Amino acid sequence: MLPEVEAWTSARTSSAARWPLAGLLEAKGGRTVSVVLPARNERETVGVIAGVIRRELMEAAPLVDELVVVDSRSTDDTAAVARAAGARVVAQDEVLPDLKPLDGKGEALWKSLAATSGDIVVFADADLLNFTPSFVTGLLGPLLADPSVAFVKGCYDRPLAGESGAGGRVTELVARPLINLHWPRLAGFVQPLAGEYAARRDVLERVPFVTGYGVELALLIDLLELCGLDALAQVDLGTRVHSHQGIDALGAMSAQLLHTAWSRLERHGKLVPLHTPAASLTQFRRTPAGHSVTVRDVAVAERPPMREVRERLGAA
Repeated sequence: MLPEVEAWTSARTSSAARWPLAGLLEAKGGRTVSVVLPARNERETVGVIAGVIRRELMEAAPLVDELVVVDSRSTDDTAAVARAAGARVVAQDEVLPDLKPLDGKGEALWKSLAATSGDIVVFADADLLNFTPSFVTGLLGPLLADPSVAFVKGCYDRPLAGESGAGGRVTELVARPLINLHWPRLAGFVQPLAGEYAARRDVLERVPFVTGYGVELALLIDLLELCGLDALAQVDLGTRVHSHQGIDALGAMSAQLLHTAWSRLERHGKLVPLHTPAASLTQFRRTPAGHSVTVRDVAVAERPPMREVRERLGAA
């Protein structure tokens, strides 16, 4: 790693155990905290996660002020389960309804900025199988303790089929090589695609959001440009257990990451484009009749910074 990155890793990496709840309550002051769970068909886990946050971090201790589940067009009863567990549920397409709806996880995260009000926003995926309050308290620690920290990323071990560290296939095969090649100052992030992270609202509202699976990579790159490396931090949350996707879905995610990286390389003057990347991904699966072909749309759309949208709506 670059010497700068080695120094950053030492100074800006901590463990969730370093940030006990009592200390966070004392450091919170008058600031407000929103926790956002983007969810699509996550009825099996979203209620457990929302329930833990409600009981442990809202009722037993007033650390979290707002718990919002953004229902991303679920076809099951995710919304009802989350609501019963104590979360406020908003439908993705009902937030800023005058805008044309877009698809993807990043769209749900971006819409949540318009549906919440906390000074600090914590994001966590809704498919975690081993959720504990430390997933929230760990991320809040550096933000509440140090005003120079603007963004905190979670890191953890990701077991797959019982093998420690075998998860995160897209991270290791696509995201990490891209980062080391083109943004080596971000090479110290253990889990650059982690879905658990927190940031100050005023920072989140100043950057665009990729609407698909490239949202986490884009945020890291854009916040590095906006705030500088020292304003970013990471916290070790231990182990993350969740449902794993099949290879076809991972291929589509990888393609979206490549599109996202291309857009940032071009935007930041690191690439001179001689063509426009294709927006489709052709995949094959063997069947008794031979190879079936699936063509997926992997184009990456983008929402502008929420601050610009607020200013435009206020002037309308």
